[in-house]
Amino acid sequence: MRAHYLQHVFFEGLGTIEAWFRKSGYEITSTKLYDSEELPDVGDIDFLVAMGGPMSVNDEQDYPWMVKEKELIKSAIRAGKPTLGICLGAQLIADSMGAEVFPNPAKEIGWFPIKPVESKSNAVFKFPEETKVFHWHGETFNLPDGAVQTVKSKGCENQAFQIGANVIGLQFHLETTPALAQAIVENCKNELVHGEYIQTEAEILSAPPERYGKINSLMDSILEYLHAKNC
Repeated sequence: MRAHYLQHVFFEGLGTIEAWFRKSGYEITSTKLYDSEELPDVGDIDFLVAMGGPMSVNDEQDYPWMVKEKELIKSAIRAGKPTLGICLGAQLIADSMGAEVFPNPAKEIGWFPIKPVESKSNAVFKFPEETKVFHWHGETFNLPDGAVQTVKSKGCENQAFQIGANVIGLQFHLETTPALAQAIVENCKNELVHGEYIQTEAEILSAPPERYGKINSLMDSILEYLHAKNC
């Protein structure tokens, strides 16, 4: 099995997703779009992950590689491949499937709780009750056709969605480690301005180890869900 991930900036890598793929027997390949535009054939991959980044899905003029990236994401979804989008990655999925992506009323940066959205469908991943997770986003999206909203927060209504059994988009970062949190703070520190849903550098980096453990475990559960449903 081959897992391929799309990385948009050097400081937003796989995090704990890498360990889950390795223990689950996947070969891991990547396209680091800040360095190369070479994308795989969708038939050669078994699991696609689109990571985060500070750019907007609407910035195709500045990042022309997004056009082919979106085509790959759409092809993977239509081929029934397990597809996971994180932050920008979730917005890329939404855009690829015809939904609008636009600025959220407020940026959400730091550790803030999410809540599951009640659904009558048993065919979606079930999130636990209120969980404090790591955010770093300023945009949001409308739900693509056929998508089910699964999570919301006070700062952003559409925090997560699922399309069928093979696609999950998350606005937040469950893969984050202390090192990844430090890296994004160092590289995006200019965004840490006063705001209702923007924490300080000290607040972000003082999160205890058990908080990371909790979100990383949830990330593992989502990966296992997508793997079991589709592989």
